[in-house]
Amino acid sequence: MPAVIMILIFSIFPLIASLILSLSRVRLRAGGYDVRFVGLRNFEKQLFGSEQFHFLGTFTSISLLGWVFIIAMGALLIRWFSVYLRGPVVVIGLIGRIITASMILALSVLLAATLLSGNQFGTLGVTLFYVLVGSAIQFLIGLGLAIICAQPIWGRTFFRVVFFLPMMITPIGIGYAFRMMADTTKGPFSPVWQFFGLRDFAWAADAWTARSFIVIGDSWQWIPFIFVVLLAALENVPRDMIEAGHVDGANGWQIFKEITWPSIAPVAATVMLIRAIEAFKLVDLPNIMTAGGPGISTESMTLQAFFAWRAPDLAQSAAVSYLLLFIAVVLCVSFFNLVILKRRAAIA
Repeated sequence: MPAVIMILIFSIFPLIASLILSLSRVRLRAGGYDVRFVGLRNFEKQLFGSEQFHFLGTFTSISLLGWVFIIAMGALLIRWFSVYLRGPVVVIGLIGRIITASMILALSVLLAATLLSGNQFGTLGVTLFYVLVGSAIQFLIGLGLAIICAQPIWGRTFFRVVFFLPMMITPIGIGYAFRMMADTTKGPFSPVWQFFGLRDFAWAADAWTARSFIVIGDSWQWIPFIFVVLLAALENVPRDMIEAGHVDGANGWQIFKEITWPSIAPVAATVMLIRAIEAFKLVDLPNIMTAGGPGISTESMTLQAFFAWRAPDLAQSAAVSYLLLFIAVVLCVSFFNLVILKRRAAIA
C-alpha cells in the first residue's frame, strides 16, 4: 500500500496540478503566485490566438499540392470507414475511429497548409517530423543491423556490444558530442567538412539541416534499443521453418517476407510504439544543439513547454503539455489498436 500511494502521488498529482494550471492564468506576485481560472483560453491562444504561429505554424492559403494531399487523405479515410462499416460495428470502436480519423485529417490539413504550401510549420509539425521520420529511419537501420548480427558472421558478439554502447550515454552528452562534431570550423571532422567545401557552412542556420542533424543524433542514441529488441525477436524465429523454406527453394527475401517478418511483426510494432512515445518527448538534443533555432525551426512541443515554464508562463506551459498529451495518446492508442492488436489477433 505505501508503494501504491507513492506511485499515485507522483503520477496522478502532477496531472491534476498541471490541468488546473492549464485552465488558469498564473501571475507572479509578492510571496507566490496569483492563480485565476480562465477556462480554455490558454488552449484557444495556442490554436487560434497569438501563439498559433508558434504551435501550428504560419499559413495563409493552401497550394494546389496541399489540396491534392487533403483530398487523397480524405478519400483514404472514407475508404477505411466504409470497410469498417461493412463488418460488425462496436460503439466504442466507432467512436475511436472517428477520433482517429479526425486527428489524421486535421494533421493532414496542417501539413498541407504549412509544409506543402511553402509556409513554416510550428512546434507541432516539428514534433511530428521527429516522431515519424526519426522513428522510421531508426527502425530501418536497427532492423538491418539486427538481421546482419543474427547471421553466423565473424565477430557478431563484438558488434552486438558496440552497437549497444550509445544507449549508455546520457542525451546531454550526445547533444554536446554531435554539436561538436557538426562544427565545420573547429570540430574533429572539420577537415572532412572543408574537403567537401563546407568550410563556411552554418548548419544551425538552416532549418532543414538543423532538423536533420538532430534526427541523426537522436537516431544514434535510439537505434541500439531497436536493434537489441529486434535481434532478440529474430533469434526466436523457429529455425525449422526457415530450413523448410530453404528446402522448398525460397530465396532470402521470400523467407524474410513469408516467415521472418510475420514472426517478428508484433515485436516490431511494439518497439515502434515505445519509440514513438519517447520521440514525442524529445527535448534534450534540440535544446543543446540548436536551442530550438533557427527561430523555432527545431523546437519540439516539449521544448516549447520548457521555454514557457522558464519564462515563467506556467499556464501556457501546462496547456502545451496537455495538447502534446492529447495528440500523443490519440496517435499511439490508435496505432496500438489498429496495428498491434490486429497483428496479434491475426497470429492467434
